[in-house]
Amino acid sequence: MNQEWTVIDGLQYSAWSREIFEQMREGGLNAVHVTIAYHENTRETLTRLGEWNQRFESYPDLIRPVYEPADIAKAKAEGRIGIIFGAQNCSPIEDEIRLVEVMRRLGLMIMQLTYNNQSLLACGCYEDEDSGLTRFGKQVVREMNRVGMVIDMSHSAERSTLEAIDYSEQPVIISHANPSHFHPALRNKSDKVLDAVAANEGLLGFSLYPFHLKDGPQCTLEQFTEMVAWTADRMGVERIGFGSDLCQAQPQSVLEWMRVGRWSKVMDYGEGSADNAGWPDPLPWFCDNRDFPGIVAALRERGFSDDELGLIMGGNWVDLLTRAAQPCPPPDMQGAAAALGSAAEP
Repeated sequence: MNQEWTVIDGLQYSAWSREIFEQMREGGLNAVHVTIAYHENTRETLTRLGEWNQRFESYPDLIRPVYEPADIAKAKAEGRIGIIFGAQNCSPIEDEIRLVEVMRRLGLMIMQLTYNNQSLLACGCYEDEDSGLTRFGKQVVREMNRVGMVIDMSHSAERSTLEAIDYSEQPVIISHANPSHFHPALRNKSDKVLDAVAANEGLLGFSLYPFHLKDGPQCTLEQFTEMVAWTADRMGVERIGFGSDLCQAQPQSVLEWMRVGRWSKVMDYGEGSADNAGWPDPLPWFCDNRDFPGIVAALRERGFSDDELGLIMGGNWVDLLTRAAQPCPPPDMQGAAAALGSAAEP
């Protein structure tokens, strides 16, 4: 791995431990976008944030929080892994738009509008009918733009995704999914969505979750690099990165929480088959973070230059976050006080 690159994985949800953080370092990663919520409400999300604070205390030699994009460079300079907080659902804000700013100030940098199902904001990819952005969804999109929280449409349906891209004043990302051109999983994205993300100057993070790949766990590294090359040609090499969706060392109960949450009493098969009701077998060429250098070598063999690889492995993530995830400015207390004073004058 080129030491001059900034290497970022755009989505993981593992059973966090010193061993996994050490594997990240060994694999050359500088930052990782971690999921802190699937179906957690506001109170439960605060607990998840508190658990991460404890990890920062426990492993100060390995990890540090990323509250703004500049913290990624600091993490790299310190030899630590920058941890970027994200939510895979809008449940942390419940039904209160003011909580968008509160969550951003607590460090939540990325939030999906939906997780598979219809939410208060938009429609998920498993619903039969896609109603697009709701009235509340449009308000939240603009609020996320205002406070510097990145909009993620990884688990959203097509119309909702396209409407979010059209309505947002900032770039929209697909942090972890693949082109449906290569594998028609419900979670994967059509050419129309890829084109819209590219035109929006957003980003697609390639998923390494086997059920999102052609032939599942039997997908070859050659097939994967073919998909990357095709997507780079279509979207531009500046619009792609990695969002591995690595869920390392997680029990079956975590998969059930992702799929079922509180809304169902039975397992949601999602993709349409009971065959994926459990964790898939890992890809032989990607088992954990230490396997990223092997993917880089295969992409280099496919014909990507060193500069292009630097963008794909993390440079594009840094650019996207720098443009769309700046810290929320503090309230204009001076202006508010002046307005109050002016109103009080006779």
